[in-house]
Amino acid sequence: MNYPRSNKVAKAIKEEISEILSKLKDPRIGMITVTGVDVSPDLKRAIIFISILNSSEKKVTLNVLRKAKGHIRTKLGEKLSLKFLPDLEFKWDESMERGARISEIIHRIREEEGEG
Repeated sequence: MNYPRSNKVAKAIKEEISEILSKLKDPRIGMITVTGVDVSPDLKRAIIFISILNSSEKKVTLNVLRKAKGHIRTKLGEKLSLKFLPDLEFKWDESMERGARISEIIHRIREEEGEG
């Protein structure tokens, strides 16, 4: 079902979280991209999907973000005027990796067809 309020909140969270993460000064994390935000219909939970340039550092990055969740949530609360802020959960967006795998498979198929 489509919930206009949660969609609007998700968009606002995505914009603000992107800015907040770009200002984090932790050397363990690199350039983070917020690829999407899903907010529950009751606005109590927000899942923030991220990707980073170097996917080999994804566990470290997710751990740092999970530990900094309170700080990030506080900064988010300063920027958004919501009665209640949703609980934040960070997840790795696997769509970029899946897209790369699909491209690689297509490339291999084309090479094999050209050889056959």
